[in-house]
Amino acid sequence: MSKKFFNSGQHWVWLNAGAISISIIMVVGLLLLIAVRGLGHFWPAEVKTFEVVEGSNTQTLMGEVHNVEHDVQDGLDRKQYLLKMGNRDVYGLDFKWINVKNIEQTSVDKDVVVVERREWGNLYGFLTSVTKDGSVIKNDVAALEGIVERANDLHEEIRSIEKDDIGSINYEIEQLRLEQRRLELEGEFTADAKAEIENREAELQQQFLSYQEELNKLYADIKRDSAEFTLVGGQTITLTAGNIVRAFQPNQMGVMAKLGHYFSKVGEFIFDEPREANTEGGVFPAIFGTVMMVLLMSIIVTPLGVIAAVYMREYAKQGPMTRTIRIAVNNLAGVPSIVYGVFGLGFFVYFLGGSIDELFYPEVSPSPMFGTPGLIWASLTLALLTLPVVIVSTEEGLARIPKSIREGSLALGATKFETLRKTVLPMASPAMMTGLILAVARAAGEVAPLMLVGVVKLAPTLPLDGNAPFLHLERKFMHLGFHIYDVGFQSPNVEAARPLVYATALLLVLIIILLNIAAIKIRNSLREKYKALEQ
Repeated sequence: MSKKFFNSGQHWVWLNAGAISISIIMVVGLLLLIAVRGLGHFWPAEVKTFEVVEGSNTQTLMGEVHNVEHDVQDGLDRKQYLLKMGNRDVYGLDFKWINVKNIEQTSVDKDVVVVERREWGNLYGFLTSVTKDGSVIKNDVAALEGIVERANDLHEEIRSIEKDDIGSINYEIEQLRLEQRRLELEGEFTADAKAEIENREAELQQQFLSYQEELNKLYADIKRDSAEFTLVGGQTITLTAGNIVRAFQPNQMGVMAKLGHYFSKVGEFIFDEPREANTEGGVFPAIFGTVMMVLLMSIIVTPLGVIAAVYMREYAKQGPMTRTIRIAVNNLAGVPSIVYGVFGLGFFVYFLGGSIDELFYPEVSPSPMFGTPGLIWASLTLALLTLPVVIVSTEEGLARIPKSIREGSLALGATKFETLRKTVLPMASPAMMTGLILAVARAAGEVAPLMLVGVVKLAPTLPLDGNAPFLHLERKFMHLGFHIYDVGFQSPNVEAARPLVYATALLLVLIIILLNIAAIKIRNSLREKYKALEQ
């Protein structure tokens, strides 16, 4: 019986099914681990107070238990807590390991306030007083929340003026400078042109002074209110409301209050900009840069890959040369991605971008415009990296189309080009979409080549804004993959950044899944549309 079973080959079916099942379980398990470690970071944790005795020294420490570690030696379990103490400006560090056996007493105080600051991380302490519009209010958490909400509204106004209004003025002034330089190089900088530029610059300077005056008032207004806190060691700290992002009392919060806080933190993570060396705040610029780069890469790689595949399959003579090219294309898929980054830096950035600056933008010299890493060069580099995938998938799709369909179209009087355009390519479109799906999946997670051709730790502006020509392909951008690398390995505060690494990784996976789902939907609709013709 067993011999018959093995001879039938069914054992290979079961082994393959088992391997696939194990792979799926491992992938799902990894995603769950990332989700738990990442999304759990936003849940408000209980703040505890510990009396720690180390020899003759007694310390009172307060904070969140961030991690628990068991160090088993000689049969003894030396359990340790990693305590997130915050108050970095006072203690000099955010985290501290404490041995459980040294803890004399543990307590949970309901009045503890957690303050998220724009600088120096969290503060853990007790609210002493609130200064609101010159009036001192003793220990009023509601008043604290009121001044924080007002300060956050003012902060948004300040950010809008600085980023949008003043940013647009600075952009226009720079464009005027470049226009003047261009006219000087062309010998056309006449008195009239000079007067026109000076008048426009004077108008912009007047607008700038107006916005600057408004900013000064807002900065003074945002410092009007303040709050005083007492730390567990007895020190007092006074914070202006403008330096506080949010304040809450986690030890008093119920489930619904914690849920509200949780979704508020998740929203901040997705839609806000980073702060504190990318260890706090959000990752919206990185999300925007990742999606923009993938879309541009898809727009570039799809027509190039399809044209190359059509030529090799439909037009090129099938001989040694075509086979050699096909082997070379397949081998390109195995080239390390960093090699593409070096090529992109040398060819796209320095040669092509430098030539564009020399020919079309001589006025920007010596500061390059296109001759420096940017979004367009990153997209082109990744398009080159993923080009073999699209070519191979498209060729496979073209090869599957029955020869009778081509012959029928030609017999009805269509030219070869019309046959390709109206019959062959539409039927091969599902295969093209498959290639695009694989290209997106690979390109979205690449980091090494992007470090050379455009990605940065913190981009001052997005590649898309309200200044003409609106889409600035020459600008540097942020990327989720590089953000993970930067936060996880280059952060000055690794322990604080570790949960954000998981959260950002989960976000990157979700974006790739969403992009793939959209492409799969299009592919399936195309497949259903041309299914009858294939039969």
